[in-house]
Amino acid sequence: MKIAIVGAGIIGVTTAWELVSDGHEVSVFERRGAAAEESSFANAGVVAPGYVTPWAAPGMRAKVLRSLLSPHGAIKLRWPLNSRDLGWMSRWQKACKLETYLANRARMQRLAFYSRTRLHEVTEARELSYERSDGYLVLLRSKREKKLVQPGLEVLRAAGSVFREVDADEARRIEPALNTDTELAGAIHLPEDEVANCRQFALLLKWEAEALGAQFHFNCDIAPIHRAAPTSISLASGSQPLRFDAVVVCAGLASATLLRPLGLRIPLAPVYGHSISAPIRESLNAPRSAVMDERYKVAISRLGQRVRVAGGAEIGGSLSSMNASAVQTLYKVLHDWFPGAATLQSGVQQWKGARPMLPDGPPVLGASGVPGVWLNLGHGSSGWALSCGSARVVADLIGGRDAGVDLEGLGVERLVQ
Repeated sequence: MKIAIVGAGIIGVTTAWELVSDGHEVSVFERRGAAAEESSFANAGVVAPGYVTPWAAPGMRAKVLRSLLSPHGAIKLRWPLNSRDLGWMSRWQKACKLETYLANRARMQRLAFYSRTRLHEVTEARELSYERSDGYLVLLRSKREKKLVQPGLEVLRAAGSVFREVDADEARRIEPALNTDTELAGAIHLPEDEVANCRQFALLLKWEAEALGAQFHFNCDIAPIHRAAPTSISLASGSQPLRFDAVVVCAGLASATLLRPLGLRIPLAPVYGHSISAPIRESLNAPRSAVMDERYKVAISRLGQRVRVAGGAEIGGSLSSMNASAVQTLYKVLHDWFPGAATLQSGVQQWKGARPMLPDGPPVLGASGVPGVWLNLGHGSSGWALSCGSARVVADLIGGRDAGVDLEGLGVERLVQ
């Protein structure tokens, strides 16, 4: 089949790889000048399937309110809040019911474990070499946090995650550079989880896809899809339409606009996150892999010769305005745990990304209901952890095969009210 993919983030690139590997003729269209330039660019890089859960959870509304009152709170509302944000928040609140949360959590974690397996298969088969390391440590600053995390551990057990609770001494043996001046009550160690450079993987896989014949077209802002010709692609600036047998929409936040003329109302909204990346000053003072500060929901990752600190979640505002207080929280958490790890006087990269999130949590995969139009979107903050599995699922569905994972609740019909 002749297939167009709209979007060349980690979702679009992995989708292109799976489809071209299946023998399809693949063309990828991306509005940016290179692959993985938006949400995939400088995220935390953590691949921890057991921690892939919906935002919409019981008690989450109260947590959001408490976070709003804290100067270093993980979740913030920013102005302006537009009608899209308000509508998204309304649907999010409805999805916080226990029954809905449990169903969506199971859907996301099935896909996440499948995706990690597929990530490893692709990496080994193509002998890809990118910045990565094994292990994930969730740091608990107080006895209260150790108590509060217990329901989360039941989630990990139910998901089949390999983990163990460790005391502060054992946590410091796993990550010897942890600052002894910062209070640490204990930690959760997940030895089978990992941190890996999402953008590096995307660029390597793009080259592999090109070697098999996939074509990538950059600086192509695609016009919304017309109902009369849903498998034709044209530029927003005007161009002759290019006809395909199928179109796969992987365009992140832009997907909602592209699909609206087809009668598809996809409730995507940006949830913004920040990161800082800095050169390692002294390797012995840096993390070996990745740690998560449970109190502040900030991850500190070792990516080759750099440290990346990422976290926070903002609803509202804009992508163009870096939030100074959010960045300050990242520096605070880095200083708390690894004060001598990074050179912060120069060479620091600050980044803000828009995670394309659906209000109830899971992405939407598969047929759109419009012949020839397929969906792979709405992965939110879990795009890296879900990408390889999502791509394989969509490729299998387009090829008329059964997917390798249960897809209950991951179709577009879930969003129909």
